[in-house]
Amino acid sequence: MEDFVIARNLEEDSALPYLLRIPLPGRPVVLKSRETWPRTSKVYCHRAAAWPEGAEIVERVPVRTCSTRGPALDLVLDRGRENRSQFVFTRLKTGREAIFWQTPRTTKQARPGVRTPTARASGLASLEVVVDRRERYAYKFPTQQVSVLPGSLPCGDYGVRQDGKWLAVVERKSLDDLARSLVDGRLGAQVSDLATMPRAAVVIEDRWSRVFALEHVKPSFVADLLARVQVRWPSVPIFFAETRPLAEEWTYRFLAAAVSENLGLDRVAQRLADLVPAPPLAAAAPKPAVVRAWAVSQGFTLSARGRVPGEVLDAYARAHPTAAS
Repeated sequence: MEDFVIARNLEEDSALPYLLRIPLPGRPVVLKSRETWPRTSKVYCHRAAAWPEGAEIVERVPVRTCSTRGPALDLVLDRGRENRSQFVFTRLKTGREAIFWQTPRTTKQARPGVRTPTARASGLASLEVVVDRRERYAYKFPTQQVSVLPGSLPCGDYGVRQDGKWLAVVERKSLDDLARSLVDGRLGAQVSDLATMPRAAVVIEDRWSRVFALEHVKPSFVADLLARVQVRWPSVPIFFAETRPLAEEWTYRFLAAAVSENLGLDRVAQRLADLVPAPPLAAAAPKPAVVRAWAVSQGFTLSARGRVPGEVLDAYARAHPTAAS
């Protein structure tokens, strides 16, 4: 993956003195920034018109990962400190676009554009939930704006989909059903199927402590089996919701969050498509020690210290056309 590059903004009238070249796979993008890193608070960024030729590079850091997640772009740098950050794409109350660069530390201080849901999960006005036809005593979600439709799910009991594609599913279980399915191996097969979905979870209508009050089965054996299932398929959380009403509420909010996350992915993809693409990044200039070693191997005579002669640099550039001069 390409490097993350910070350069000086050559626009004299700009209040954002730095340019950021973010190596998003397939389409690197350019932003203007107020700072070189969000150390004490979130940093405001803005779209850049272009990456200038011959930009004065301030910092260049290798990248571990760079990917989109919901209405944000996650960036992880290959260094020990100040390595994790996120660019959040949002809109102000005036409707103007805003981009905030933040770290896990600054996120605790301010969450731009995030609304805390109250009655409606994830701010959705309505939600369409598909309930498997084989589900007995299914959730009705009577206190929420939910349309319940009977249907056939690839796995799980409740699911949401968009454009014919499943976004998330939830498997519901009582404590007794959980214990039986663990002992006879059914839960492992069910969770294996759930793990093939983009998002999935198992919700239990009881407390975790009730596992150790089970009768006709050794509680520690059930607890060990449950732990093995969770370790084997870590992408499928198993949530103990204490009561049936709480399990219903958790299922509603989990499915709504999946729909909201998918909408955020669509929005950030549209906004990233509007950003100015960054030009190919030139290779870093070779270190003098590398040039000296090559020159000696080619029979050049030069001192061990001081500047490398121009004719040697020219010869190295001709022999390595892909290297920066």
